Amino acid sequence: MDIGRALSWTAERFPERVGIAGTQRLTYRQWDARTNQIARALLDAGVRRGSRVALLLSNSEVLASTHLACQKLGATSTPLNIRLAANELSYCLGDSTPTVVVTDDSTAALAGEILPAAEGAVVWHAGDDAPAGALGYEPVVAQQPDGALDLAVGDEDASVMLYTSGTTGRPKGVPRTQRNEFSASVAHVMQTGTRSAEVTLGAMPMYHTMGLRSLLSTVVVGGTFVEIPRFTPARGIELIAQEQVTSLYLVPTAFWSLDDTGELATAGSKVSRLAYAGAAMTSTLATRLNETVRPEVFVNHYGSSEVYTFSIEERAGEKPGSAGRPGMFSRLRLASVDDGESSVAPGLTGEILASLASDEAFAGYWHRPDADEKSLRGGWYHTGDLGVIDEEGDLWVVGRVDDMIVTGGENVHPVEVEDVLTRSADVAECAVVGLPDEKWGQAVTAFVVFRDRSDDDAAIGRLEQWLRNDSGISDYKRPKRIVAIDEVPKNPVGKILRRKLTDG
Repeated sequence: MDIGRALSWTAERFPERVGIAGTQRLTYRQWDARTNQIARALLDAGVRRGSRVALLLSNSEVLASTHLACQKLGATSTPLNIRLAANELSYCLGDSTPTVVVTDDSTAALAGEILPAAEGAVVWHAGDDAPAGALGYEPVVAQQPDGALDLAVGDEDASVMLYTSGTTGRPKGVPRTQRNEFSASVAHVMQTGTRSAEVTLGAMPMYHTMGLRSLLSTVVVGGTFVEIPRFTPARGIELIAQEQVTSLYLVPTAFWSLDDTGELATAGSKVSRLAYAGAAMTSTLATRLNETVRPEVFVNHYGSSEVYTFSIEERAGEKPGSAGRPGMFSRLRLASVDDGESSVAPGLTGEILASLASDEAFAGYWHRPDADEKSLRGGWYHTGDLGVIDEEGDLWVVGRVDDMIVTGGENVHPVEVEDVLTRSADVAECAVVGLPDEKWGQAVTAFVVFRDRSDDDAAIGRLEQWLRNDSGISDYKRPKRIVAIDEVPKNPVGKILRRKLTDG
């Protein structure tokens, strides 16, 4: 099944159901017709099967609809992370060689700087502040008929190409097929207990696999996708209440911000399904969400752009931090960090490997044989994550291979120290890294955002005392140094950027 056909068949089943809401409201009949018009406009602009369409857009109806229109052509939707630096976005445009680039007012200034990298591409602009030479998106689309397209799209045709964040080098293109995307969406529906007519808040950026999965799984079940171009806690709460949202799939930091408003319990009275991904959730936050929302389903999804699902913890509320068991289309194993191949004994730490035989797994990076050689070996995707299997058979992600702290000859994983730190009443957020130390080799160092910033020295003193006397943390894992900071550096999907702390 291809994604474009999934949308059209859903429109046949539920023509009058609201498919998308937020700043734009369309029934499935209207949404299917609009995406047909967009697809025809793309054809007129030279887009063909396999062509790339770069989306330099906020998290909007235009992004969602253009992405779906690409699916009807067998073209490759390429949503770009608009929070990347201009030089990184220029690289992505040049690397993907798009036939069409779509911009909006939120990216107009940036587009003017980077569009030369997309030499020869047709540029459409959704909004008023168009870059030089751009055509108006809505006028181009409006002149097209809205009838169904008679184009064959196959399971192995490209659906989307996502670019990794590039925190450790150039961004890497991750091409995914129609089979990959449809399988991942069906898996998401099953693994999160998504129901027919589910109302999902589309807060996660659609240049990330979480945002696309929220969109596509909603289409599969005939639900309502509530788009939010720029997420803020206040706007999130407003839309959750206004649209009677029933399902939230967010990164932990977004859950923190919604719960901190004090309005989630009231606004989210219809919310019954919670899922998170992108970063570990602390036991403190899990407890707060259980008390605030009282969800029927609470899931931790662990995966990546390359292989959508690694594992699922179906009891995230009861077992916060656990990544659970392999997903329904997944297979995992732990390999020795030393050789990257041999299996590790139960209870020991190893690198997490995911099977490339999964229908959710990509086939290789875009024009990056060096990255393929590093990550794709022997039928397994090497995630770079460290994990351990507990006595119940559940996976715990304990850090990155290159984030491991070796202090006094002992291995310490930042995540386990962070989980302890967030149990302190003084700590709002934290990140743990290893910094060079003459005595220890690396010193466990905690960068902490305190709830009360009026006296950081006093807060550090209280935290040090709590760690010594009440936390239960092992002495060698206890931070040798605590540094007060204003915010923890993260990428757009909530992953901690530890290198920004280690680099000074």
